[in-house]
Amino acid sequence: MTSMMSRLVACVALVGLVGCEAGAPPGGANDMHRLNIGGGQVDQSDGKTFVAAEVTGALNSGSIDQIFGSNDPAIYQSYVEGPISVSRPVSKGSYSLTLHFAEPDDAVKAGDRVFAVAVEESQLLEELDVVLFRDGRARSALTVTLPNIVVTDGTLDVRLVPVKGQPILGALEVEPARLLGEPDPSKMVWEDNFDYPELDLSSWNVERWEPRRVNDEDQAYTDREENLRIEDGRLIIEAHRQVIKGASTYTSARITTHGKVDVQYGRIDVRARLPKGQGTWPAIWMLPSDPFRYASNCSDGERWQGVANCDAWPNSGEIDIMEHVGYQMNHVHATVHTKAGYWVNWEQRKGRIVAAPVDQSFNDYSLVWGPERIDAYMNGTHYFRYQKPIGADWTSWPFDHPFHLVLNVAIGGAWGRAGGPIDNSIFPVRMEIEHVRVYRHDGNRPPEVQQKVAGGSW
Repeated sequence: MTSMMSRLVACVALVGLVGCEAGAPPGGANDMHRLNIGGGQVDQSDGKTFVAAEVTGALNSGSIDQIFGSNDPAIYQSYVEGPISVSRPVSKGSYSLTLHFAEPDDAVKAGDRVFAVAVEESQLLEELDVVLFRDGRARSALTVTLPNIVVTDGTLDVRLVPVKGQPILGALEVEPARLLGEPDPSKMVWEDNFDYPELDLSSWNVERWEPRRVNDEDQAYTDREENLRIEDGRLIIEAHRQVIKGASTYTSARITTHGKVDVQYGRIDVRARLPKGQGTWPAIWMLPSDPFRYASNCSDGERWQGVANCDAWPNSGEIDIMEHVGYQMNHVHATVHTKAGYWVNWEQRKGRIVAAPVDQSFNDYSLVWGPERIDAYMNGTHYFRYQKPIGADWTSWPFDHPFHLVLNVAIGGAWGRAGGPIDNSIFPVRMEIEHVRVYRHDGNRPPEVQQKVAGGSW
């Protein structure tokens, strides 16, 4: 691999500064780089500015007329194709690197364009497949964040190396690690540390569902102790497999705070360890507490989840704080769904962070939700932002009313089986939750968290 990297390399340079030369003293503004590869300067809606970058070497370049799944398509509309190397002078320290891609060719399928990503001396991604990572769709914006990159020599080196076909790159960001930081304890409005024998039913609802109700998921959700329990100060959601009449049957659990802890704006922290294995699909997410707020063809009291003729979803919104699929153990996802942007029209807004395998340790998954934007973090590293579009109505910003938390482990389903059939040798598998905490919004708004208990509300 090293010899291939040395032979197949081209240089990306910031216009006016040769990026492959480390002659400029590192530090200050040089520690932050936002490069629009092959395109002009772009001022994004979130305030970020990507400067024009030029490329040298035996590379192809091109443009994409239409981009799906981004508030700011311009950084995805220009791209370079080929073995790419980016070298930037930076101070010694820790950095976060975000790469931006979009596959320009509708004829390219998953598996056709695969490449490795090496940063400094480490290969952080062995097989990056833009189409596969973007749910099988070309011309859809893909962001991949690589955290905790340590630079010791004053130069950050990034290399995209062919595995099958040629690498592609639209834009990149390099910035010093800026962690979310610890919240102010005085702003906490609700928490559950699972430090009691049984699940607190004044805060949580246990849902009981048949298989395939939503997302073609294979499991049934039950209230059985083997699927849902408190154990050693942790919430355990555990999936099992049984064979009934020669067929596989899967069980798991799904709990919500609907009607008990409803949240509008704030910070949510969940510390969890995720299951391992092909076919697992755990999630930490939020649904509207009034799902019919923006529904047009169904009304309060009707069954709405998994019902094709009810548009309560996606009209009233969905916020995914963390999703994970077992065929990509070191990848974590955050997503928002709206009428204007969801999987049917390929316009859903998504982010992806690459970390150590998430089954081996507990990690912190955080959401910061305000009136104008939604941000997701893993272990304090920012990797996803959805900015309220200018002039937005409910179709693109339904996030103006209370939502509730959902914790579940799905098995299979459309996404869980995307990497192959369910591995029946893995069971039982579990997600463990150490705590869930909600903090009020830092702006001028009052706490907008309601907990309904027997004695009323607080």
